[in-house]
Amino acid sequence: MKLSRPISWFLLAFGVWSWVIWITFVKNLWKDGSGLAFDDAGNPTAYFWVHLTLAVVSFVLGTVVGAIGLRGLRALRRTS
Repeated sequence: MKLSRPISWFLLAFGVWSWVIWITFVKNLWKDGSGLAFDDAGNPTAYFWVHLTLAVVSFVLGTVVGAIGLRGLRALRRTS
């Protein structure tokens, strides 16, 4: 299957966007001062672990989707 150039660029952009958004989210989660992510003793809460898991899964999916887009662009370059 061949991906079109616009679809390949979209997938690559989605992968990059996913990394930018979730890196920002994890930084904010780590610095959380509201008491949601860390309890009074400084230990991570369930909120922290759930959201960290969501971020890790999103990193993996963003990487896979971005890699598919990159491979699509490389394949188009070889055939042009």
